[in-house]
Amino acid sequence: MNKINTMRQIVLDTETTGMNIIGTPYEGHRIIEIGAVEIINRRLTDNNFHVYLKPDREIDPEAFKVHGISDAFLKDKPTFAQVSENFLTYIHNSVLVMHNANFDLGFINHEFFKLNHEISKIEECYKIIDTLSIARKLFPGKRNNLDALCARYNIDNSKRIIHGALFDAKLLAKIFLSMTGGQTSFALPRTGNLNSIQNVEKMRFIKQADSKLRIIRANKSELIEHRTYLEIIEKRGVCLWNKKNKNK
Repeated sequence: MNKINTMRQIVLDTETTGMNIIGTPYEGHRIIEIGAVEIINRRLTDNNFHVYLKPDREIDPEAFKVHGISDAFLKDKPTFAQVSENFLTYIHNSVLVMHNANFDLGFINHEFFKLNHEISKIEECYKIIDTLSIARKLFPGKRNNLDALCARYNIDNSKRIIHGALFDAKLLAKIFLSMTGGQTSFALPRTGNLNSIQNVEKMRFIKQADSKLRIIRANKSELIEHRTYLEIIEKRGVCLWNKKNKNK
């Protein structure tokens, strides 16, 4: 088991020659693209890992429609065997973050199995965070693919015309930071019942009893300015912050 640095996360995505149904490769499908981005102390570092791979088999038409990677494009690309050690060096001493982790893990483990590598299962060597599992807990009954989560967290995915491992890993990194960092926006949900707890983003609040933050109270001149501003708002309509309107 690798020593895990919980402050370093690698957000990882793959594209393959075919669709995966049960979490393990079938019909000999292979990885054709790996994209990964590094997060240290909750900051993206731009230390990315990206490679296209020659799979030594044809890409299924349905898979091509998803990622747009052709057999001709991959002809001169390295094999997984040629990049495997660089990949392991890159992910060393990190927590791996994936969306629907069983999909990516199934293919990655299969590639190492074909090499008779000492690593048989990545999940036995690294801590895995599955953002799909987190999303399903936060938003039960909702669509939780990347596009839906980008919309939910106001992350721009307008350039995501087709799937791409590195581009999707960058989107997932932003989603991961948003879903694990408490409130990231004051925007209300775009649709749904605002009274339903399922439709409201999970927020984290600092309890006063647990906080060591210094409280700075307004001085006399600031209070006067505040009351003056409230009077200006009052002239435009009812000001709910004005004490005289609290009992109305």
